[in-house]
Amino acid sequence: MKKYDNSVIRMVEAKYDGFTVTEKIIADFFIHNSEKMDFSVKSVASRLCVSNASLSRFAKKCGYKGYRQFIYEYEVAFMKSEMIETGDHAMVFGIYQEFLNKSYSLIDKVQIMRVVKYINNAERVYVLGKGSSGLSAYEMELRFIRVGVNIDSIVDPDRMRIQSVFWNNHNLVLGISISGNTTDVSYGLKEARYRGAKTVLITTKHDESFYEYCDEVLLMPNIGRLNRGNLISPQFPILIMIDVLYFYFVKIDKNSKENLHSETVWSLCKNREEQNTR
Repeated sequence: MKKYDNSVIRMVEAKYDGFTVTEKIIADFFIHNSEKMDFSVKSVASRLCVSNASLSRFAKKCGYKGYRQFIYEYEVAFMKSEMIETGDHAMVFGIYQEFLNKSYSLIDKVQIMRVVKYINNAERVYVLGKGSSGLSAYEMELRFIRVGVNIDSIVDPDRMRIQSVFWNNHNLVLGISISGNTTDVSYGLKEARYRGAKTVLITTKHDESFYEYCDEVLLMPNIGRLNRGNLISPQFPILIMIDVLYFYFVKIDKNSKENLHSETVWSLCKNREEQNTR
């Protein structure tokens, strides 16, 4: 079995001397473990005879918001070590399955509901993105506009900067950046925060500095060179997040929003019928 050799373990080792006795027991487990297993908080707590709270404190001491984020980073290493060239399509399906699993483990329902509330309360929603993230921004616009959201996707850098002048506390600005370092998206979010708008970033990067200009940071899974489009579309994890947001948004007033969606379908069908009769 391969042992971990990644930044998570290096972080644990660097902070080891400052751990309590219980935290050192937890640290030793993760440092020396070489097998993929059930790393849920319940399973690990039972295995090590420690409390759930001890695992949470340990993760925070390692620089993470909680155990969920710590174990996500830890498990990613297994995926990287087990990605073997199979010579057929099985590898692609395997990676998609891993993305689904990782996406599920990263979803924080309480956080999602806060973002959904921002969407519901905003007079207008703006979604920023470039490249593949821009395509996802447009997809989000198409999804949410059909259930009554006043939403606009912005993919042009110049327009992001022009539009930022007019944002205010009645707006929600949501940025999509796989790396978290897309300059124009970051600029838009910072300007939006400065002008009083709610701000949300969808990204794969865990960086506390994002909270200086973002009300919420929604984390997506990142495996290897995702932002270079290696093997699978970089849009895939973004679309999962958009679908989750859409699901909970519609759930708030399901009947009303489903009726709105049906009306848009009827309007589109009517338009096509009229074009065919011309």
